[in-house]
Amino acid sequence: MLENKDMLVSLENAGIFRSKRWLVKGVTMSVSAGEIVTLIGPNGSGKSTTAKLALGILDADEGKVYRKPNLRTSYVPQKLDLNWALPLTVTRFLCLTNRARPSEIETALSSTKTLHLAKEQMNNLSGGEFQRVLLARAILRSPDFLVLDEPVQGVDFNGELALFSLIEDIRRQLNCGVLLISHDLHIVMSTTDRVICLNGHICCSGTPATVASSAEFKSLFGERIASGLAFYEHKHDHEHLPDGGIHYPTSKTNARTNDSTAGNPISGKNPALADTVETDQDSDNV
Repeated sequence: MLENKDMLVSLENAGIFRSKRWLVKGVTMSVSAGEIVTLIGPNGSGKSTTAKLALGILDADEGKVYRKPNLRTSYVPQKLDLNWALPLTVTRFLCLTNRARPSEIETALSSTKTLHLAKEQMNNLSGGEFQRVLLARAILRSPDFLVLDEPVQGVDFNGELALFSLIEDIRRQLNCGVLLISHDLHIVMSTTDRVICLNGHICCSGTPATVASSAEFKSLFGERIASGLAFYEHKHDHEHLPDGGIHYPTSKTNARTNDSTAGNPISGKNPALADTVETDQDSDNV
């Protein structure tokens, strides 16, 4: 695989062999600055293992792994076990693994819209708030390469939309490369630049539209899911504030007023999706 100046990480025919079997084999992929690459696949397909290869947490048993010199990386794991009996504020949590100045902590919390939670106990956070705080911790280092393993698990639909939007914002602000692992096919397909479908090896890869129409994708996820997969693009005429309020841009005020007087009040109900995919947590064990 040819290297370019924007390439952060690349794998070339990389594989991991453990317990007399290949967890992943022959993986060739790359992540460049400013792009989002998403790994999808069934449970046990090697998504988390591939991410750990890219991070350097695991060494490849075959193939080559390239990481840009002096690469700053951040990793949000699928699970983070905390001792909830211990008092731990959000600010203190951010300082556990980072030597950050108060101004840097404030910036990270502001970027993830969690500044109002700075003094809150971690065990009081909702699922969405907890994931946002994990993202705040991850961007404290201003990473070049950000790896997110199932970042929206335990979050409701509106929370998923908000978190994916936040991930896009982080990508733009930091110009970092993002490697995302997700089961949320409908939403993630409209967020990512490239999709890599794994099942112990790369079954197919490319743009979301290309992957969704491929025979390999249909074989893994089923014809019904593939044919009904809509590239969902969420557009609001309003913003949900951290305190529960709703902010409407000035340009939308008249349209909103007209809707109301016409007997069509704005509804808070979630749009229905054509199909849903319910899966257990990824069971990649190394």
